[in-house]
Amino acid sequence: MEHLDDQERQEVWANIQDALLNDHIDQFRAEFLELHPYDQARIFEDLEGDIRMQIYTYLSPEEVADVMEHIDYDEIEPFFTEMAPTFAAQVFAEMSTDDAVDILNELEKDKVASFLTIMDDEAADEIKDLLHYEEKTAGSIMTTEFVVVKAGMTIKEAMVHLRTEAPDAETIYYTYVIDEDKRLVGVISLRDLIISEEGWLISDVMNERVVSVSVGEDQEEVARMVRDYDFLALPVLDFQDHLLGIITVDDIMDVMEEEASDDYSKLAAISDVDSPDDNAFASAKKRLPWLVILLFLGSLTASLIGRFEETLDKVAILAIFIPLIAGMGGNTGTQALAVAVRGIATGEIEKQGKWKMMMREAGTGLITGVSCGFLIMLIVYIWQGNFFLGLLVGLSILLTLIVATLAGSLVPLIMHRLNIDPAVASGPFITTVNDLISILIYFGMATAFMNLLI
Repeated sequence: MEHLDDQERQEVWANIQDALLNDHIDQFRAEFLELHPYDQARIFEDLEGDIRMQIYTYLSPEEVADVMEHIDYDEIEPFFTEMAPTFAAQVFAEMSTDDAVDILNELEKDKVASFLTIMDDEAADEIKDLLHYEEKTAGSIMTTEFVVVKAGMTIKEAMVHLRTEAPDAETIYYTYVIDEDKRLVGVISLRDLIISEEGWLISDVMNERVVSVSVGEDQEEVARMVRDYDFLALPVLDFQDHLLGIITVDDIMDVMEEEASDDYSKLAAISDVDSPDDNAFASAKKRLPWLVILLFLGSLTASLIGRFEETLDKVAILAIFIPLIAGMGGNTGTQALAVAVRGIATGEIEKQGKWKMMMREAGTGLITGVSCGFLIMLIVYIWQGNFFLGLLVGLSILLTLIVATLAGSLVPLIMHRLNIDPAVASGPFITTVNDLISILIYFGMATAFMNLLI
């Protein structure tokens, strides 16, 4: 199945629509089911409710489940609400357990309880087992649909078992080996199973060095491990090394997107990224808390400038360079902040060391400060014909860039040490703080060397 572009999707949709309007069930199923579930989901999202209701009668719960797994979780509630409850419960039962849990977490609690009551006991029990895990942990994103074999099995016995269990497993590239107490003792790849002699024991072929995660591990750390080790799946264990589930790479991709979106929203000083479905009031409600805080911090900057009113009265031209110096401090601080947050998120800072990173940023601030400070000093001297004014602005830029760079990298490290998400050291927050620092440096030096400026 090839990926469809927008034009091809429109052409397919025209054929599907024609089949629906004329109640040609076989034609609809042939056209729709030939598509990849991703393309089915894109078409499905654009349909009117009455047409979707018609489609529910043409597709089985298993076929609808394939579509639902490719729709964004935060936009999926209306689809399950419009389905008949019994049909919706059957769709959940046919989905991968981890996907079903992710979607149910987006629904109201009474709806979740209703669906679980209608669902068959086996599927409901598997979903309930995952629902009680804390959000954004390994337990909340793992699936229980995997294949295990016993260490004492032969390769032939394991292959027979694999053929039986594979249809219900999310992945068979890794087969996990457990002992009599269901503890994880090894892993064997599908490749090794295929090339090994039928009479060999699993215990002789398996890899005993298994990389795993605890069920309570943060999902961001899990994503980092999958990235570092290039795994397609990662086993999840309890404190006694019992195998509870696996986390597959497709779930990790969702986690990485979620974490990146979350960090971006915090860097922009928004508590949560605005949804396209949010109205103006909902969007404003998310943004106001940070904006109010920044408003008060900005008032401090204005108050600080007011304290140097006498200096401004004597050398009014100093006001021209306030936006320049404050802006440079904010820009530099935001750059350092982005580097620090990224280093913490990827684990690079832990590898290279915090002090090494701080020294590197201090050196960066010094080099950029000297370069920008010398350049602006020449510009101001040529423009205003006042060497000491140029020297003041140049030195202010130099010191501001050094301090702003250190602040931008130090604040996230402190927050991380205090177990606070470093992404909340948002760009606007760092910018406003550096405005205060830069103004203090600029006017403090101007006041100290007032005699040279007049």
